[in-house]
Amino acid sequence: MFPHHREREQPIFSARAHVFQIDPTTKRNWIPASKHAVTVSFFYDATRNVYRIISVGGTKAIINCTVTPSMTFTKTSQKFGQWADSRANTVYGLGFATEQQLHQFAEKFKEVKDAARLAREKSQDKELANTALTIAAPQFSQSPPVMCVNGPEDKLFRSQSADITLSSEKERIKKMLSEGSICEMNLEAELFTLQDSNSKLVAALHEANANVEQWKKQLTAYQEETERLRDQVADLEAHGPSDLLKDELTQSLEELEALLKAKDEEIHILQSKKAEYHEMEHQRDEAIHRLREMEMRNSDLERRIQNTEQNLSNSLEDRDRLDTEIQRAIEILDIKIFDLNDLRQSLVKLIDK
Repeated sequence: MFPHHREREQPIFSARAHVFQIDPTTKRNWIPASKHAVTVSFFYDATRNVYRIISVGGTKAIINCTVTPSMTFTKTSQKFGQWADSRANTVYGLGFATEQQLHQFAEKFKEVKDAARLAREKSQDKELANTALTIAAPQFSQSPPVMCVNGPEDKLFRSQSADITLSSEKERIKKMLSEGSICEMNLEAELFTLQDSNSKLVAALHEANANVEQWKKQLTAYQEETERLRDQVADLEAHGPSDLLKDELTQSLEELEALLKAKDEEIHILQSKKAEYHEMEHQRDEAIHRLREMEMRNSDLERRIQNTEQNLSNSLEDRDRLDTEIQRAIEILDIKIFDLNDLRQSLVKLIDK
């Protein structure tokens, strides 16, 4: 049976790195899986007690690896590490910007691997307990190969049909949970990436605003200096200065005008960056809206799963009741067959006499 309340996967650690995969042909060369550094995150599924490594590039999942106790993360250089995923039949490689980031990722990988090992041991203990309960349960004998009573045959057929229905319901529920988990994981990874980009853009915007204020003060000072120089040029022209002094003043004025033009261009660039920041905010709001819609869909799925689980529970109870009735009918038939056998032996003895 599935749980009535399903928790979402939660990110527990993230780092940015360049992702590589081993060449499946040569098994020696690395093939880049991302053009730029992407976010690589550890996710924990509290419902299934499973840890996964996930990285999303655009709309494509670059890494979707379930951590097992047999995995090992190996540092092959100061900024590069790798591990093998036997389920995906590949080897992943991560290139980090600093040695400290590689060390942090390796420590987190070891911690998650130990947690996965403990989770597996608990799961095995639970399976052993369930197996012991199954062995201790009473075993029903099989029905005779030929049965001429219509009632038990009809009940046996209905029991088999109930088993098939239950299996199909379980497969459908697993498929629904898998689709919801994949969509939710993609949106959470996308939202996490947008939040990271948003924090960087906010820091850059604050720095740009500070630079704009500083450049405005410099621009005002340059304008005042330009006006002063123009007044000096006009004063010198009125008093008939030398040509050499005029050339020097003209050159200084041209340099100041060129500097003012450069500062104006920088201000325009900063204003365009501010527009890009607003666009990123709009994208973040859209991602949050999509995430909320997905949460609503997940709530609907949970309600449907609860209804389906209730139907499954009722079906199991009906099947157990049918098994009990079938066993009672089989016992009655065994008694009837035994009586008929005694009657047949008595008739044979009577005929022989």
